[in-house]
Amino acid sequence: MKGILDFLSAALPWISIGLLLAIFFAKSARKKNGSKKNEDYGTEGMALGMCFGTAIATSFGNNTGIGLTLGMLAGLVIGSCIEKKKNGDEE
Repeated sequence: MKGILDFLSAALPWISIGLLLAIFFAKSARKKNGSKKNEDYGTEGMALGMCFGTAIATSFGNNTGIGLTLGMLAGLVIGSCIEKKKNGDEE
């Protein structure tokens, strides 16, 4: 069981970085194809996710790298779901 946990703690940051890169490439390919999409809070979510992930990982005594990468991934997913409103848009 310890070997499995060691493997997961070593591989999890690389898996989450791969997921982040896949999301970035998919978003950039969609923009290059000419489809018009409103801006979202993906980058802001990643920044906040890094902060919260690091804080949670260090408070529980876990690996900080895992908390950092999982926080980035969660922040990107949550931030991408929220669209930015333009100045002229009304509620």
